[in-house]
This record gives sequence, C-alpha cells and structure tokens, in this order.
Amino acid sequence: MALSKKQIEFNTKKEQIKSNITGKLRRHYAKTVEKATPEQIYKACALTVRDELMEEWAKSRELLENGHKKELYYLSFEFLMGRALGNNIMNIMKTKLYTEALSDLGLDLSKIEEVENDAGLGNGGLGRLAACFLDSLSTLELPAFGCGIRYEYGLFRQKIVDGYQIEMPDPWLEDGNAWEIDRPEDSVEIHYNGRVEEYHEDGRMKFRHIDYNTVIGEPYDMPISGYDSKLVNTLRLWRARSPQVINMTEFNRGDYAMAVKDKELAEVVSQILYPEDNHYEGKLLRLKQQYFFVSATIQWIIAKQKRRGHGLHELPKYVPIHINDTHPTIAIPEFMRIMVDEEGFDWDEAWSIAQQIFAYTNHTIMCEALEKWPVSMVESLLPRVAMIIKEIDRRQREFLASKFGGDYGKIDYMSVISNGNVNMANLCLTACHSINGVAALHTEILKHETFHDYYSVYPEKFKNVTNGVTPRRWLLKANPALAELITGAIGDGWIKNTAELDALGKFADDAAFRESFAKIKHNNKIALSNYIAEHNGITVDPSSLFDVQIKRLHEYKRQLMKAMHIIYRYKMITENPSQASMLPETFIFGAKAAPGYHTAKLIIKLINNIADVVNNDPRTKDILKVVFIENYSVSIAEKIVAAANLSEQISTASKEASGTGNMKLMLNGALTIGTMDGANVEIAERVGEDNIYIFGLSSQEVLNTYATGHSGSSEVYSQNMVIKSIVDSFIDGTFTKENQNLFQELYHELVFGRNGFADQYLLLRDFESYLDAGHRMAKDFAQPDIWNKKAIINVSKAGFFSSDRSIMDYNERIWGLEKI
Repeated sequence: MALSKKQIEFNTKKEQIKSNITGKLRRHYAKTVEKATPEQIYKACALTVRDELMEEWAKSRELLENGHKKELYYLSFEFLMGRALGNNIMNIMKTKLYTEALSDLGLDLSKIEEVENDAGLGNGGLGRLAACFLDSLSTLELPAFGCGIRYEYGLFRQKIVDGYQIEMPDPWLEDGNAWEIDRPEDSVEIHYNGRVEEYHEDGRMKFRHIDYNTVIGEPYDMPISGYDSKLVNTLRLWRARSPQVINMTEFNRGDYAMAVKDKELAEVVSQILYPEDNHYEGKLLRLKQQYFFVSATIQWIIAKQKRRGHGLHELPKYVPIHINDTHPTIAIPEFMRIMVDEEGFDWDEAWSIAQQIFAYTNHTIMCEALEKWPVSMVESLLPRVAMIIKEIDRRQREFLASKFGGDYGKIDYMSVISNGNVNMANLCLTACHSINGVAALHTEILKHETFHDYYSVYPEKFKNVTNGVTPRRWLLKANPALAELITGAIGDGWIKNTAELDALGKFADDAAFRESFAKIKHNNKIALSNYIAEHNGITVDPSSLFDVQIKRLHEYKRQLMKAMHIIYRYKMITENPSQASMLPETFIFGAKAAPGYHTAKLIIKLINNIADVVNNDPRTKDILKVVFIENYSVSIAEKIVAAANLSEQISTASKEASGTGNMKLMLNGALTIGTMDGANVEIAERVGEDNIYIFGLSSQEVLNTYATGHSGSSEVYSQNMVIKSIVDSFIDGTFTKENQNLFQELYHELVFGRNGFADQYLLLRDFESYLDAGHRMAKDFAQPDIWNKKAIINVSKAGFFSSDRSIMDYNERIWGLEKI
C-alpha cells in the first residue's frame, strides 16, 4: 500500500535525524552508535536538537535587533530549569519523530534523557517559577532575557547517610553543557573594594571609583524554546573569571599557591549557589554574587541600547527590568551609578528612569527572609554604590517626613537604611513602579501587614499576580499518558490555552473516562515504585495511597507535622489496632535543607528514623511505608507529581506566599490536603470545598495568635494525650536508638519554644484538625469512583494556575511587551 504524502515527509525527517545523530557521533567522537557511550549518545542527540533551535534562535535575535521592541530582563538568583533535551524536543513538536528515529537506531529516548545532568541552579519554588516563566514567555512569543549566574556547582548534591543529610558538590558542568553558547565578546568588568575619589568637572561634582579589584563577567547564553513558537528567548548566565590567569612573578619565585590566588578568589564568585551565610565571609560572598550578576547585566543592557541607537532617556520604552525577590535589588543603585557617573545624567533624571523600568516581585512575608546587608560591608565592598544607597535613603527620609511628620520610629522602619543595615525590600519599595505578591492572600498580607505603611503611601504600586506552572513540562512531558487521555477527550488546545481544561469537568461523571484516568495513575505509581525500589531499596505497594510532600525543608512548611501524622498512624496500628485505620499508605518526601539550617536537617533525620522503624516493624511494614527520596530535583519531581494521590500543602497559614508544587500536583490529579494559605485559597475557590481537604487556623487566626504572644500549644500538649504521646516519642527512645536526646530540640520547640512562645509554627494547634481532614480524605480514597471524580475535577480547574496566565497578567499589568 502506497504511503501518504504525510508519512513520506515524516519518514524523510526521521532519516535526517538519524543521519544527523550518527554523523555527530562520527565527527565528534569517532564512534558508531554501537560503540558510543551513553554520554556521547546524549551529546549527539542534544547537539542535533540544538542545531534546529539555533536556526530559530538566530532569527529571533535578528528580529529583535532590528525591530526595536521592548524586551524584558528578568533578574533572578535562581533558575531551576530541569533537563533540556526532552523539553526542547517537545517544544519543537518532534517527540514522535525523535522517539522513532532513536528506536530505529536501537536507542530509547527516555533513557537518553536520564543521562543529562539536572542542573541545581535553584533551591525550590523561586527558581522553578523563573524557569516556568521563561517557558511561557517563549510560548507566548514575548521577547525576554532571563539573567542570572552560571554556578559551577549549583546548590549541592544531597546524600542521605545514616538518615542525615550530607552535602556533596554538584559538578553539573563536569561533562560540559551542550545547550550553552559562550559570548566572550559581551564580557564586562565588575569592580569591588577600593575607594571613591571626588573631583569637579564642567561645574559638577563627580565621582571616580579607583584602586578596585576586578572580576570579569563572561556570559553564557542558553536558548529557551517555546511550545510550537517561532520565538526562542535567551537565558544569560554570567561566569566569574579573573582578568589574570596566573601571576608569573609569583610562579617563578616558586610561590605557586600565591600565583593562582587572584584567579581562585575571582572565580569563587560563581561557584556555589547560596554559600552558607551564618558567618561574615559567607555573607560577603553572597553580596559579591548579587552585585556581580546585576552589574554585568545592567552594563550589558545599557551597552546594547546604545548600540541600537536608543537614547538612554528612552530606556522605559525598551527596557523593563524585573527583580525576582530581593536578591537582585542592588541592580537599582548600580543602575544609578552607571547613569550618573558614566553616562552623565543628573540624579533626578536617572532616578525618574529607574522608577519607570524596575519592578519587584515579593516572595515572602517572613521578616528573616527580607534581605539586609550591614552598611559597613557594602561600604567596604562597593564604596560608590554605598554612597548612592545613602543618597536614596536621605531623599526617601525627606519624603517620608513630609508624609509622617515627626513619627521618626515609622520613618526609620520604612527607610532604606536603619539600624546599621541596608534593607533591600525597602529599597525595592522605594524605587520600583510595581510591587506584586504571588497569590491573592499573600498580596493582601503584604498590603495590610508586612508592607502596610508603604501601601498607605503608594497604593497604586501594589498588584497581585498569582503564580503558575507550565503545563508543557508538568503535564504534557511529565505525564504523557494523562495528557493523551485529556487530548482525546477535549482536543489539544489546552496545551497552549489551559482555560480549555475546564471542559474536562463533565468527564468526571463518565465511568469509562474515570477508569482510564485511574489506570494511568496506577501505572505512574508502578513506575515511581520501581524508582523507589532501585534508589531507596524500599518496596512500596502501588495500590496504596501515595501521600506526597515535596518542597524545600523549612519549619513553616511543616514537614514535622507530616512526621507527627505518620507517628500517629504507627501508634494507632501498634497500640490500638482495633480502632486504627488500616488504609495502606506510602508517605513520600523530597526536600533539601539549607546546609546551615540545623533544625531542618534534624527533621530530615527524624523522618528517616521514623522510616527505619515503620518500614521494618512487622505490625506496620505491609500497611505503611515512609520514603525520603534523596537529592530531590526537577526530574525527580516529574516522576512524583504524575504518581501522587495526595498533595500535602500544610504550611502555617499566612506563611507561604503561594506555592507551586500545589499546582503541579493538582494538574496531575492529586487532591490537596492543606491550610488556607498561599494559592491553596484560590485552589479551594475553584475546585469547591468538597474537592479539597482544608484544615487548621486561618491566616487571621494565626496573626491574632502571634499578637497575643501566647500560642496555646503548651496547653494542647498537656491536655491532649494523643498529641502528648506523639511529641513524647521524639525523646522516649522510640525513634532514637543511637541517642535518646537527639530530637530534644524538636521536642523543646513544640512544648516550651523560644522566648516563651512555644511551637512557633502552631503544629500542635492545627494537629487535631489535620487528623480530621485526613479521616475525611481516607474515607474518600476508599471509594475509587468518588476519589477519581474529585481528582478529575481538580485537573479541570487547574487551568487558572498556568504560568501562561501569570505571564499574561504580568504583561498586562506591569511590562507592556508586544508579541513578536
């Protein structure tokens, strides 16, 4: 039978892909497919895909150079991109082509994808959000650059040894990065230390930074493809290097360590994401990193605008700069330094331009996470920038005095500099034309609690843009079987317009659809069970409830409360089996704790100790399993979200800005158990109270509790014998064979607390309500038709939580970009 024209075209393209891959293996490695290593095969595939992207990338760059359009510069300390090969193949609409071409060569695309290093250029939601936003900007064909640091080692590679987190280097670049292009022609100098010299010229006082130390910022560009899009955007990551490779004088004297000292000191700037900052040198390195990438970026932006013939007074027409959390805030005074000292602008005109181009997204209401830098440190490291910050502070204090008169306490609290520190959030609030929260509740807390005084002065600046996730990576790629089922039911328009997922709601009542939906979930659970068996050596039951908590380890996210729930179930089964639920349940954790965050690391140890007991007790090992998956990453998250039944979003109400894990899990058919915190509020509004398990104190109740100075948790502990028994198990030897005092700190925090306030994050206050919600959930899970109906409704209501919608909101309310 004759092939159709479409099939002939498909076969021709497939043969070309095979030829390209085998050709690259020969030319780059002198290998055939049969003799090549997995790493060489991956590189050959990646370079083949990159070649396809390069054509469109070059067209995009040329179009933007000649089109004089506004381009966004999105500054972020983190970009947690995930693996690129499969994502790029999906975005250029060639997954089937590459799958079949590789199969013809005896290769499996999914196995090749596993070879790619998962770059740890982020710690959690902040970096993953930035990655989703870049995906959506390209898919929506809005011109943008992501700007950050090319960390040589990323965050860290987490190993669990005897239950403890051990941090190992993550050399993600050891085999090179097939996707990046070095752009040495755009290298710039970044200057540290030294002193500032004042002089007069043309009747004006001017300033010259002298006797400084120099680090070179060298950019590496990565293409950011969009799904079925003609625009390829760019992620520009800056690498630090020394202007001097080696000091030959010192080398020839035999002082080999000193000969390379300057090189090593310069290059440490871009080596590690989030160096530990519980000591002075760590804080100093973080500040160096922040200044390094924003100075390089601002210099490049200004040089590019001048090259294009744009007057710098026209910058607001072409350049929106977005500050993703406070880490890049020092871009504001650096912009002022360049405009005033190097470009000859007077202060008022430069400040007016700055106020038009900079916008700020806040990601936390927790005071300790709002960055502050000692003035003395800034003065020593960045002497001219420190002068500019002081001038911004002086002028802002004058303005605030005109608003608040003699209320010096309020003025000091709102100022850029107070108590010897530079308050980076206040600098953003002063300079930026837009300030946004990332969920409706979060934004209201910013307006009426965290930044209330600034909101009273600048109400027009405050906006909400609820976070979102890309449906391409988090459903189409992570869960292709479910994506195919959805497309078969409602068409494929949802991939670029997730509002169309709403049409899936009617299939919740379709028995055949529910059956297919359940089968896909079960198959995904089998795949995750196999991964757990291989990597953790734990056998789990795919028919059990997969109860998932995957997020950065922090006390307010309350992984400790999940651990308490596991202890509750363990104790009920072993001590009161006649009244215990026998629901088979697999508890899955994925989390990294900051290296210096002792309490978070202790919680990881507790979870692993609980796992050791529960998984090996003959009374519970066939009912409960506890799994802590080490080195949690984007690629591991893709496996987990597709398999999860229950999404744990149990932060203390008012503490979580938004969350995005809740959205990824919802999109894949997991039901949420959670507090009315962050985006959980908006999820609950959309799915309805019957399709989510809400518990706990409200945000206002939490804030009221803090205002009283008394949590009430000590009374809960002494009066509720179930809760007392659980907390006592931290110190009674149940989970501490090696040292009965090991978890004394966790016990003490819950019962006695710090500074007289027990249980800072109100675990004990919320625990009984959490159990009640869990009982409702377990009852529903025992009835598959009810559970699957609720799960399908959740998927159908996930469309709002797309990063495409988030980006459209940002663009309409803040950036004003034009589609190319």
